[in-house]
Amino acid sequence: MLYHLLYPLHDHFSAFNVFRYITFRAAYAMVTALMISFVLGPLFISFLRRRNVCDRVRENSPDSHLHKQGTPTMGGLLILAAIVVPTLLWCDLTNRYIQITLITTMWMGLIGFIDDYLGVVRGSPKGLVGRYKLAMQIVFGLGVGLFLYLNPVIEDAATLTSIPFFKGLFINFGPLYIVLVMLVLAGTSNAVNLTDGIDGLAIGLCAFSFVAFAVLAYLSGHRGFSDYLNILYMQGSGELTIFCMAVVGASLGFLWYNSHPAQIFMGDTGSLALGGALGVVAILLKRELLLVIIGGLFVAEALSVILQVGSFKLRRKRIFRMSPLHHHFELGGLSETKIVVRFWIIAALLILLSLSTLKLQ
Repeated sequence: MLYHLLYPLHDHFSAFNVFRYITFRAAYAMVTALMISFVLGPLFISFLRRRNVCDRVRENSPDSHLHKQGTPTMGGLLILAAIVVPTLLWCDLTNRYIQITLITTMWMGLIGFIDDYLGVVRGSPKGLVGRYKLAMQIVFGLGVGLFLYLNPVIEDAATLTSIPFFKGLFINFGPLYIVLVMLVLAGTSNAVNLTDGIDGLAIGLCAFSFVAFAVLAYLSGHRGFSDYLNILYMQGSGELTIFCMAVVGASLGFLWYNSHPAQIFMGDTGSLALGGALGVVAILLKRELLLVIIGGLFVAEALSVILQVGSFKLRRKRIFRMSPLHHHFELGGLSETKIVVRFWIIAALLILLSLSTLKLQ
């Protein structure tokens, strides 16, 4: 809104010319998200406590988590506010990249909210039944896939995805691109959800991931940089830099309260929204395969659950002490803080590796 209100005035007041710069708006989107988190955080936590919207420790969690019973949850609503408001303020809202990303984030957040509401407020043991949750994700992914297939943001690259480490090499999925979009959105949102098991882990990893995609969005939307790096130029994708930095600000602001010992949990409202946002940004930037590297720890967490369940069903044996992967290390004697910090270090290395692929092309 600020962009649309103030930038047109640059002909009369030159100071407003700064609104044309993505870097300026991205920085202030991040600051705005942080301020929203810092101002609303304590008020929202108090509100949840008064309403007794508190977490119940899951049966498949380590016994060491029993003391977390009663911690306010559904903090994803705070995260969504800290993402959506700065995006509306600082982005070009006529940009299709922003429109698709905002809709996806809100839809995935809505699915998570329904799950949290049924489980925490209404007292349903399992919240939203898993198959219904997955169906809502897949149907929405089908809709996004069809829309991008029939109305591509880039005409000549509608069904392409870039291959990391290779210059000018793409996979053309054709109509199967719709299936790819479905898998990426459902897979990423659920992977972030599975990672949200110990204080500060998922939100910290999201901050790292969105920093990487902010860089990719800026470079892809800049003709000079994209030509220099031999990457696909995507006109208008630079606006996603602003969205990504808003997510980074929202993540850091939420981490202020979610770091160990957590004062609030994000719940499925936050984890599904963040996962959906991460997936759709990767899709729009044609970086679906690079997402496997950037979000490598999300992939590892999801795979640990798949392998654990598969092994137990086939062989009646477990591979890990407990899944997802972070619980395996917890039961191995590592503290939550040490696990989180080590995962963050690995995430930083994965981000450096993923961004290095641009120069190697």
